[in-house]
Order: sequence, then structure tokens, then C-alpha cells
Amino acid sequence: MKILITGVAGFIGFHLANLMLRQNHQIVGVDNLNDYYEQSLKKDRLAILEAHKQFLFYKADLKDKPSVDKIFETHRPEYVINLAAQAGVRFSISNPYAYLDSNLIGFMNVLEACRNYPVRHLIYASSSSVYGGNKVVPFSTNHNVDHPVSLYAATKKANELMAHTYSHLYNIPTTGLRFFTVYGPYGRPDMAYFSFVKDILSGTPIKVFNHGEMKRDFTYVDDIVRSISQLIDKIPIANENWDERVDDLSTSFAPYKIYNIGNNSPVDLMHFITILEDQLGMKAEKIFMEMQPGDVLITYADVSDLEKDIGFKPSTSIEKGLAQFVKWYKSYYKINK
Repeated sequence: MKILITGVAGFIGFHLANLMLRQNHQIVGVDNLNDYYEQSLKKDRLAILEAHKQFLFYKADLKDKPSVDKIFETHRPEYVINLAAQAGVRFSISNPYAYLDSNLIGFMNVLEACRNYPVRHLIYASSSSVYGGNKVVPFSTNHNVDHPVSLYAATKKANELMAHTYSHLYNIPTTGLRFFTVYGPYGRPDMAYFSFVKDILSGTPIKVFNHGEMKRDFTYVDDIVRSISQLIDKIPIANENWDERVDDLSTSFAPYKIYNIGNNSPVDLMHFITILEDQLGMKAEKIFMEMQPGDVLITYADVSDLEKDIGFKPSTSIEKGLAQFVKWYKSYYKINK
């Protein structure tokens, strides 16, 4: 298959491209290599991908429509997996316009390119953040998601609405993936597990928000990319008789589908920190803090649709996943502790 992956130097994009290249697919990768976090990590991911002959990279920003159109026109990808986005809940509070440029204008340019240079399937990253202030758990794709608590979440909800519109108007099959707290080797330094390891190893106190009273559905990156790879050929089919009173809200009269991809097993934040301490053989000095704006108490994925449609659900235990991350971290940053 010829697959275009945006955000290919990002955390999930890198792991997905690496998997698809090992399966002998052709990958056209796009990334703007921005400085939201250390560019050296992105470049190191990219160097691993560039060792494959079937990989071609473009440094481009999705908000640059002529560049996006040129890539589509030149390569005519069969499948597009849009993982490029401005990530981070808290960053969206201090830098809102970055999210409009990347998550809305950038995604719009991808949708237009898929319309003008037809593709078999567009898969795009949404987020568990769309569940916002919802109280009922586990979070189901059949639940209403109209109460976001961050601009980041609002842009991801907007992506789902935009994709549905293009599925309906132009018959573009689209699948949105609501990822739940993805972690693992080559991960994002802005995420809590990454900064916790860095701070514990350096003897710096870690900040524990909401006094540790939170749960997260941590999902190991290998489970995420395996799910995506199996969904590529799971092309949504329109249900012409779709009725919101009886049919699943994650489907439609358009060729459109939404999935949760999570571990279906929330972990208490304090238990998570204990596992990290055990893996590092060091105790963390903790500073307990109030809840941060834009944060939520719990994330918990209902993945029954994923299991039904591809026969797979994430299952890597937090103990195994964090062990793999700590092993990678020490090797990558050359730490001998």
C-alpha cells in the first residue's frame, strides 16, 4: 500500500510508520518538525525511518495548502493517516492559536486534498479529551461529546465534525480514533510519565495534581499502532437507513466511523507513580497540587467496537509498558542509575 502519514516524526506517527515499513508498505511522511518539544528527539525518530528504502520524507506544514496539495498530486496516496496536530491540553490554554493553525486549518487542507486527489480511506487522530466533563464511564463512542474542557479537546471534536461533513458531501471514507493517554519508548517529553522519570532520576520533586486523585487509561504505543494498522483496510460503509434514535452515534448515513483506542483499564495516578518508583529503584519527592485547568478526573475507554470489528483490543499492562519505557529512557539518555 502507498500510505501518507502526517506527523510522521511525532510519537505515534514514528511508531506507526516503523511498523508499516517493516510490513513493506510505501510510506510518504510529512512533518513540520516544530519545537513544541526537543527537535533532536524528532530527528532521531526520523533517522530510524529514513534507513528504510520505502520511506520518503517531506518537511512541510499542513497549514501550507500549496505544499499539501503538491505532495498529494505527486504521490496520489491510497491511504492517509493524519496524526499531525498541536498536542497538549495545558499548552492550548496559553497558546490557543497554535491549535487553530495545526488542528483546524491543517486538517482542513488534508480534507481538501483527499477530496481533490481521492483516497480509499482517511484515518485521523482524535482524542479521549473530547469526552470532556462527561461523568459516565467507561467512555463510549455512543456518548454525547459536547462538553469539552479545553480548546485542544474542542479542536479534536471539530475534526470529527469536519470529517463527517466531507464523508457525507464527497463520499470520503473517514475513521476517527480517540486515543487514550498513549505512552512508551520515544514518547513525548511533555507528558507526565516522561517528566516524572526525568525528575525522579535527577532528584527533582514531581508535581502531583489534584493530590493524586486521578485515573488514566494508559495505552501502550505498540497497542495503538497495531490497532491503526488493522483498521486501514476496515473502510467505513455508509448506512443509508441510519437513525440516531436506534443506531450507534459512531456510525452514520455517511462512510464515517469513530473508535476509542484505550487499554480499558484505568490506573490510579498514585499507583502509576509507585510502579515508576519500583522500575527506577528510587523514591519520588512529591509536591501535591490542585487540579489544573482543562484536566479531567478519569479517562476510561469502552473498546467494544474495536474488539468487534478487528478482533483486537489493547492489553499491555502498565507494569510491562513502563518497564519498556524506563529501559528505553535510560538507554537513549545514557543513564547508568
